[in-house]
Amino acid sequence: MSSPFIHDDFMLQSLAAKELYHHFAKDEPILDFHNHLPPDEIADDRRFENLFDIWLAGDHYKWRAMRANGISEERITGDVSPREKFDAWAETVPHTLRNALYHWTHLELSRYFDFNGLFSPATADEVWEKGNARLSEPNYSCRGLLEMSQVRALCTTDDPLHSLEHHEAIAKDPNINTRVYPTFRPDAALWVDDANHFNSYADKLSDVSGVDCSSLAGFCDAIRARHDFFHEKGGRLSDHGLHHLFEGDCSQDQAETIFNKVRRGKNADEAETEAFGSYLMLFFGELDASRGWTKQLHIGCERNNNERLFKTLGRDIGCDSMADLNHVATVGNYLSNLDKRNHLPKIMLYNLNPKDNYSLAGMMGNFQQAKPGEPPCRLQLGTAWWFLDTKEGMEWQINAFSNNSLLSRFNGMLTDSRSFLSFTRHEYFRRILCNVIGKDVENGEIPRDMELVGDMVRRICFQNPAEFFGLELP
Repeated sequence: MSSPFIHDDFMLQSLAAKELYHHFAKDEPILDFHNHLPPDEIADDRRFENLFDIWLAGDHYKWRAMRANGISEERITGDVSPREKFDAWAETVPHTLRNALYHWTHLELSRYFDFNGLFSPATADEVWEKGNARLSEPNYSCRGLLEMSQVRALCTTDDPLHSLEHHEAIAKDPNINTRVYPTFRPDAALWVDDANHFNSYADKLSDVSGVDCSSLAGFCDAIRARHDFFHEKGGRLSDHGLHHLFEGDCSQDQAETIFNKVRRGKNADEAETEAFGSYLMLFFGELDASRGWTKQLHIGCERNNNERLFKTLGRDIGCDSMADLNHVATVGNYLSNLDKRNHLPKIMLYNLNPKDNYSLAGMMGNFQQAKPGEPPCRLQLGTAWWFLDTKEGMEWQINAFSNNSLLSRFNGMLTDSRSFLSFTRHEYFRRILCNVIGKDVENGEIPRDMELVGDMVRRICFQNPAEFFGLELP
């Protein structure tokens, strides 16, 4: 009888890789410092009715694959039954060979539902019945899945307007063993090109902060107040998801002129939007630096390319792409402008186009000067993101980081996911990491000193991010 597809040595291609994974990586807990998990579901300890609810709903990675496989939109995002959508995914999975989705799918089925066969229409009934039976067990709630995955802490992604009431409830609940922290994502404050949206946002910001936002100074004070609030609730990271960095020059007078124009109901033009964004991004950097936070920058996505589907289904439905831009100059200018002001916080930069890996990893090295009380390698090229969240993409990122910085200081993996089953991505990353390093050991390119090399692996998996971000851990 042949061994199952997902087995103990899955993807581990050398004796060194196997030793590194099984002895140093496998059992490390998880600190998931960037995801989109809904905190209300953790607070309420949501239970899932069926495999569709926990596994397919909202997963735009799977939606893209199903569209490529010729599945009708009705069976992807339409009104057909959960089982019919599940069957559409079963039809698609055999065609995802060499796509990371094939690996993710089988890792998730193996780790959470003890299914070690190959998922296809032929096994769909077995998986559906077995998976749904498991979901009815007491420990298959949101909290139970976090414990099962050994998640010590996770950081959600939150707008400054959020009340953080669910984070507060989680923090007060003695029955939750995973720490859940908010991440400050103020991107909505940047978009002065849409006066109606911006003014609605500014009014809401005024309401939640208690600060009058009729002036630019008041608007910034309100944002600062929310930043302070997030800090009080344990938040230690901010995040931006941007097509490109705003990094131009914009004086306070110019920013005030633009702000006042928009508050009068007139849209900012493209140049004004760039200028105002530049002003605020420096302000956001100052806030993060003042609190010792880490700023995460996700750059390089062309969003909502399919206008028809965007109008009918909205955002985050699998119709985004990697941009083809020159980020090096803009990133360098932004970091330099913060540095000149002594407002350069710790930075995790995630790029989406692999052509930028080496140039941006090298750029990070220009601003690594040590700061008292802060960890080494203050600026990092973050883990492979979104379209690069693949075996090949992770290998590219590891190689770029290794050759331009100190891999031993790397903060490792995150899920960037909305699913409670996606923590297998940490396992996937760890196997790839051990395989890359194990190959170097076998080739004699790094010493066969497993305590030295294994300690680096162990630190990347958990200890580095635990020390870097300054989160309170259980």
